[in-house]
Parts: sequence; structure tokens; C-alpha cells
Amino acid sequence: MKKTLPLAFFFFILIISGTVFALSGQKTAVLGPVTLEPEPKHAMVSKIVSFIVSKNHYSPKPLNDSLSSRILDKYIGSLDFYKIYFFRNDLVEFEGYRYQIDDMLKSGDLAGVYLIFNRFSKRLNERIDYALGVVDSNFNFNADESFQFDRENATWFTSEKEMNDYWRKRIKYEVLNLVVAGRDSTAAKTVRKRYENLRSQIAKNNSEDVFQIFMNAFSEEQDPHSSYFSPKTSEDFKINMSLSLEGIGAQLTQENDYVKIRELIAGGPAFRSKELAPNDRITGVGQGDSGEVVDVVGWRLDDVVSLIRGPKGTVVRLLVIGANDDLASPGKIVKLTRDKIKLEEQAAKSQVIEVNFKGKTKKIGVIKVPTFYTDFEARQRGDKDYKSTTRDVKRLIAELKEKKVDGLMIDVRSDGGGSLQEAIDLTGLFINTGPVVQVKDYRGTIEVDEDNDPGVSWDGPLAVLVNRYSASASEIFAAAIQDWGRGVIIGDQSFGKGTVQNLVDLDRYFQGTKETKAGQLKLTIAKFYRVNGGSTQINGVTPDIEMPSLIDKTKAGEASEATALQWDKIAPANYKPVADLQPLIKQLSADSKKRMEADQEFIFLLDDKKDVLAESKKNEVSLNITKLKAERDAKELKKKAREASRIASKIQFESEGVADQNEDGEKPDDAKKTDPVLTESATITAHLGVLKPKW
Repeated sequence: MKKTLPLAFFFFILIISGTVFALSGQKTAVLGPVTLEPEPKHAMVSKIVSFIVSKNHYSPKPLNDSLSSRILDKYIGSLDFYKIYFFRNDLVEFEGYRYQIDDMLKSGDLAGVYLIFNRFSKRLNERIDYALGVVDSNFNFNADESFQFDRENATWFTSEKEMNDYWRKRIKYEVLNLVVAGRDSTAAKTVRKRYENLRSQIAKNNSEDVFQIFMNAFSEEQDPHSSYFSPKTSEDFKINMSLSLEGIGAQLTQENDYVKIRELIAGGPAFRSKELAPNDRITGVGQGDSGEVVDVVGWRLDDVVSLIRGPKGTVVRLLVIGANDDLASPGKIVKLTRDKIKLEEQAAKSQVIEVNFKGKTKKIGVIKVPTFYTDFEARQRGDKDYKSTTRDVKRLIAELKEKKVDGLMIDVRSDGGGSLQEAIDLTGLFINTGPVVQVKDYRGTIEVDEDNDPGVSWDGPLAVLVNRYSASASEIFAAAIQDWGRGVIIGDQSFGKGTVQNLVDLDRYFQGTKETKAGQLKLTIAKFYRVNGGSTQINGVTPDIEMPSLIDKTKAGEASEATALQWDKIAPANYKPVADLQPLIKQLSADSKKRMEADQEFIFLLDDKKDVLAESKKNEVSLNITKLKAERDAKELKKKAREASRIASKIQFESEGVADQNEDGEKPDDAKKTDPVLTESATITAHLGVLKPKW
């Protein structure tokens, strides 16, 4: 199950506002934390939001005592997921609100909501006091003790003694991490700065931020993609949509003390670098080629963003710990030049891969589709040459035909989606005419979206590559190709986002009043269904031929969300598959498995997958410096041995957008780039052509 993280997810391009600590102060300050109260407008906004959700959500949950109980747990969890601030006695006191949250939303009386937050703020200040009191201790790193970093399933502390013991180990762990990473001379100072910075941040909490956290506890109990945006968050969102094509091109989120990369924007500096991947953690930010790298662990997200942002053409350096690396890893420096993300950089691109299949060289065309895009403005102007995914892919197919390729692969790995119409039109390049996707709205109305353009651009062997980060429009395209029997799907189970959201401007409900800033509500209003009747929700697209992947499915994908809408099905659309590929898929899969079992890169990949799975099950770490160093050194030794093997073979491993480097952090100049999944998929496509399916 995916962890409910503070303030859930507001994924803006390089910005997020309204986190637990991303705040701007107000109200009367007391010694330490700020005491907050609801603003007058919040009563009306809570009534309006709860009403809209009940009437227009795709599958609204009744606002009753049962939902009230879950909202309370979600709200407390969004403040203190790991149970490291509140005491058991606090929770006993909060029990009095368990079956009153529904009444609070309906009446607008939110006093209890703010009491809980004010208690959280008080407890957090107490923990900072303790942390600053022990950070300079002469820790014994030779003692044989451990730190439980994952307390999701732990019980609440019942005494200050228990709490203090946990926090002593926590601070010791933070200092030890830096010591093991070679920063022993500044370790304690760095950790002290983290908590002093946190102290200054929590003094800036405001009422609007508390309201947003609470309203998201409500909206996200409906489903993970429904969210409430405060007025400030709404404005930030609007601004960043107009500026979203500038910067390093990464969507960031926050998980506890770490800022993480959620998604790389196709065509952006981060994407082009091939040195960053989803779930990588940013622990430091430096300006220019030589500016000091500032430790940002524990910073609020918008403060980290302010360091990463900057004028086009300037350099920013990120200290990054890989998604699958230990937190004690020293990390690597990634240098990026800030730039505007150009539409042509996001465009589909092609290449030809030559593979040897049973003694014969086969040429396989590959078209990488990073996103489903269309230039709406050019299209509206009547520009006949406006850019779109479908138009570009159609042109690339024609070019590949000129090169006499034996098969075609459409690579939508890590393609997060985009234009629904482009997904429909792209499918139309491979089928004559017919339904592509079904959409069922909150009223129960079902709309069948079809490709009405007769003819196909490619009628030969076809494969579609997907992975866990292929979502939304990518899934619609892959599912349609699979259901029509038009091609083979290769890779990892896709994300499983099969829902549609609409943005509701809440300000309009306050027209004619003094207060017009109420924010926005992002609400799930519809669901996607395949032409075979099954939803793409939760299940996504299951590949016909599976490839190993290092992406942890328990942490990525719709199924990892506790409140995700469930899979279901409706009646199939009126279509007739062009072929039954299942008999061929069995043979393709069996032969592919034999090749992968003998391929060194896949052996490495499967070994790494075991390591990732083992790491994901750990919830404790040793606080003994010898043991911690030994663990890290073993991982580094293993990594360097592989790098040496690849460099000797002039091979640079490149999978799912991440390239290996040598020990100096440089890519071997004469390396031959190889993506084992891409190469094996090309061989499968070549084999498919030899089998000559009848389409």
C-alpha cells in the first residue's frame, strides 16, 4: 500500500504550495507555534465542496459516520504519518471527533480541525527543541543499535521517554548518514541547520493552509486524484501552467524530509540529461558551475523549487540520491542548464535497430512517443502544418518505410499521457476505422470515441512498449492495439490511471460578496474503458510479454493508492479484432525468456530487482558505522564491477531513461548505448514478422 504522505500530491512543474510547512503566517503568535483558527469563508467553502462532491463525483462516498472516521485518520496521517509527533493521549482526545467530521463539513464548524493542527504544531516544536538539544552529542557510532525509519504500522508513543529515544536515534541516523557519505566535519552542523530551518518555517503557518490540508483529507478519501486547491495554490497552478515549459523540466513532490522527482517532462533539461529518473531524491542544490551545494533535506518543497528555478541558460547543480540507492549513499552531482522546453523536443522521434534473428539481420523501426501532444494554438489558427503526435508519427512511419524496416515498435514507456484525441488518432494509424475508447461519466452516460479515418499507415508487425510510468492516454492507445489484436504489448504493467478529472472554480459561488477567493476543486467525473469493456483503472494494460523492471509496483501505480477507484467493466464496444495473436504470443514469450536467461544485462537486471524488493521490505537501518559502511561499500563494489564490465565491452547501459556512469561520474565516450529491454523487444518484433500474423 502506498504511504499517505503529508498533504498528498499537488504535482506542478517545479512548484508546489500549501504543504504542511509551505505557509505564510497570520493570527496571534504565542511563544513557539502559531495558534490558528478557521477564516469566516471556510464554513461556506466546506459546505460548497462537500455538496459538489456529493453531486458530481464519479462515485461519491456518502458523507456519513463511516466516511467521517476515514477522513479523521487521513487528516491525522497527513500531519503525522509515521507517528513521531503525537502521543497516544493526543489520539485518545481526537477520538471525540471521529464521527463528527461529516457534521463539521456540512455545518462549516471546523474548530476541532484546527485544534488538531494546533496540537500538531505544538508537538512539532517540542521535537525540534529536542533535536537541537541532542544534535551536537558525542554519538557512539560503534554501538550495536538500529533505527526504525518506517513506522507506518507502529503504535503511538505513550511517554516522552519513548518519544525521546526514537528522536535520539533519528538525529543520530541523520548525522551518521552524512558521516558515512564523507561529510563528517560538517554533519552535525548540517543537521542543526535543517531543524533551525524547520523552526522558522512552522512559525509561518496560516489558516488557509490548514483548511487545504483538511479539505484534501476529505477529497482524497473519494479518490486520489480529487483535490482542493486553496486560492494561493490555485494561482500558483495557473501561473505555472503558463510558465511550465521553462526550467529543468521535472515534476517534483515531497515525501517526508525529501524532495523527489515524480516525472521528467519530455524535452526538458532533466529528461535530456538521462541522469535522472522518477523517485530520485534531491538532497542538495548548487548554483552555477562552482556555487556551494546547499543541503535541502527537510526543506519545504517551494523553498527547494526557488533554488532550482532560474533564468534560461543558467546552470543549476543537483545532488541526487538514486531511487534505489541507500540514503547513506553519497549521491551524485547532476549539472543542468535551465532552458525552455521546446515543442520539437517533446516530439516523437525515430531510430532503426538492427537485430540478428536466426542468422538474418532484421531492421526494426522504433518511434519514441514521450507524450501525447498537439499544438492547439496553431491548429486553431488554421495552420496546416501544426504539430501533433499523430501527424509526426505518420510522417516518421513513412520515413521508416523508405528505409525498408521489417517491423515497427511504438515506445510509450514513461509517457504520462496528454491529449485523449491524439490517443484516438494515433490508434487510427494502425486500424481501419472503429472504436478506440469508451468514457462513462458520473451520470452513467457512456460515450464511445472512434477512429473515423479509413486506411492505415502501417500494416506490418507492430509492438507497443509500456512500463509502470505509462499512463492515461498511453494506456488507452496500448489497450486499443491489444484489444484489436493489431500488435503485441511488451514491457511492464502500466500505471492504471483510468479516470478523468475536471477543474471547478469555486470563486463563482462567491460572486457578489466581498470574499471572492475560494480556490478550486479538482474532481474525478468520468472513467475510461477499453473497447473490450474492461476499465484501464487500476489494472492498466498488462503486457503480452513481460520484461523485468526495477520500478517498485507497491510504490508506483494506481493500485498503490488506498482510495483508488476499483476496476470494473461495461459492455464491449461494437468491434471485431483483426487477429488473434495469443497462439503466437506463447511462442514469442517462450523464445524471449530463453534469450533473457542467457543475456548478462537481464541477469544484472533480475539481480537488481531482488535487491530493490529486499530494500523495500526493510523498515530499520543499522546505526553502527562499520555495518552501515560495509553495506554501502558492498553496493558500490557491485556497481563498479558492472561498470567495469560494460566499459570493457564498450557498452553503456541505458534503461528507462537512466544511463550508467563510470566511477568518476562520466559516461564513457566510446560506449555503445544499449537498452536491453528495447533490444529484446526489437528481436521479439522481428520474430513476430517471421511468424507472419494475418491482420
